[in-house]
Amino acid sequence: MTLRRKLTAFAAVAAAGAIALSGCGSNTADSPKQSGSDQSSSSTDAKSEGSSGVGTAALTIAKPDGAITTESNNPFLGDSSASKYAYGSVIFERLAYVNPTGDLDTVPWLAEKVEWNDDYTVLTVTPRKGVQWSDGTDFTADDVVFTYSMYLPDGKLLDSAGLNVKSVEQDGDNVVITFDGSKYNAKARVLHIPIVPKHIWENIDDPNTDPLTGEGQVVGTGPYVLDSWTPEGVKLTANPNYWGGEMAVPELHYVSYGDNAALTTALATGEADWAQAFIPQIQDSFLSADPEHNKYFVAGTAGAATVFFNLNKEPLNDVALRKALAWTINRDAYVEIAREGASEAIWNVTGLGGPTANEIVPEYKDENYSVDIDKAKQILTDAGYTWDASGNLLNPAGKAVSFSISVPAGWSDWNTEQELIADELKESLGIEVKIDQPDWGGWDQARQEGTFDAIIHWLEDTGNAYTLYTSTMDPRWIGPNADGLEVAQFNFGRFNDPAVTDALNAYSNASSDEERVAAMEIIQTAFVENVPAIPLGVHPLLGEYNTRNYVGWPSEDDPYMSGDPTQPGVVVVLKNLKPADK
Repeated sequence: MTLRRKLTAFAAVAAAGAIALSGCGSNTADSPKQSGSDQSSSSTDAKSEGSSGVGTAALTIAKPDGAITTESNNPFLGDSSASKYAYGSVIFERLAYVNPTGDLDTVPWLAEKVEWNDDYTVLTVTPRKGVQWSDGTDFTADDVVFTYSMYLPDGKLLDSAGLNVKSVEQDGDNVVITFDGSKYNAKARVLHIPIVPKHIWENIDDPNTDPLTGEGQVVGTGPYVLDSWTPEGVKLTANPNYWGGEMAVPELHYVSYGDNAALTTALATGEADWAQAFIPQIQDSFLSADPEHNKYFVAGTAGAATVFFNLNKEPLNDVALRKALAWTINRDAYVEIAREGASEAIWNVTGLGGPTANEIVPEYKDENYSVDIDKAKQILTDAGYTWDASGNLLNPAGKAVSFSISVPAGWSDWNTEQELIADELKESLGIEVKIDQPDWGGWDQARQEGTFDAIIHWLEDTGNAYTLYTSTMDPRWIGPNADGLEVAQFNFGRFNDPAVTDALNAYSNASSDEERVAAMEIIQTAFVENVPAIPLGVHPLLGEYNTRNYVGWPSEDDPYMSGDPTQPGVVVVLKNLKPADK
């Protein structure tokens, strides 16, 4: 994310017939975002034009996960139907939404104002006035206090999100939430907690297990209410008393198809309107079915598909070999072939790209890798490597260089990348790369226990440059499991440099952008010098949709939110839609 202190994000409120909010600005629904504070964000009028008319067509939101047979509307359970289908996000709203793409801004929502203190240990929010729960009860600061108090050490909810809430207090019109440690790298996790009504949830004995299927329990502030639930699909209808005004889409239908192929067919034929899926040959299978209306938005995030090296095992414990690989692996091929365009190549030597490129320190701003085989060979030669008569690379001890790269079977894009890397390294450097495609269990065990050579993996997304560096260089992810075995949840290569660890902690706990930049200088220098991993391409959030009935979708030209309907910010997108004929 940008290391600027000031930004202001606009939330979607109602335009025509909207509730008048005291202290709000006078910008219209079409007003662009203005610079303000990342620590202090407040809302004005709608970013969206969703209130300009009401459509007649339902919107079908689809997944490829097969039928979900058990109803559970609890938004705190990751395996509930509300979470799996993702319809919980249009019922239970959040205080604010952190855009995972574009400018990474914060969009205030149930809070009129969101403000962090300098070191991000205290969050002050102003709950929105004039909001009602879907059962007609007023939404107040008590509901915010109650929700976050469930995460206190003696609260009812397990703190699986790692919020470490220390205290929650009401202060006049505000709610002040204090945390045990900085939340600079966890702003989205904090703000994306579903806000629930105290008058309902105070009567729920165990919110960690309750399915929330009782009469009158599914009560939210969101733009839609639950109408019906069956294993074949879930129907929601527009909340007539929604604080944000009338919604353009009157009904949402959530369905789940048996696999990607069935989902792709449904999208191409118009049976489904909106989905998130990696669709092979998307041009032929989806876009060309209706070139005028079928759309596809690839929204880059702070995460990246990354090759992790085992730094404690030959041959990849040699930094010279890792540097040579960095000048050989073709990131463009990953994007164009493995991902079929659904990513953005990362070439900068710091490993940063996409939304995090603006955190590259000046020293490395223009320092990029490229496919330069001569340079790679020179690095190896200088380190004592040679080649035999057959062109096979030999290490300084005269042993042929070979290693395996592991990705679970069936992960088609990364399986393709395995083949690309194997071909590139064999042809260019004479390295034998063995393709390993175990089942999930075998892969998971190897990555945790550190028995792999190389793997392709995702990053722990914190919405900023810390994403890459904590994931690849931070020893905090490594510790004993229940059996006393040292395992890793990230930093699978076991990188460990006390100076880098201190800099990572300094970045997390800094109270100024200047301090964070200083920490980044240390971290990025270590990454460049050690090459503990090679990011391939920006991790995208994908969205397939059509514009036959509704327009106003996020896009490359207007990335106000991702196009992924499974993300919390789906409510921002729905508020932004308007009928296509308006």
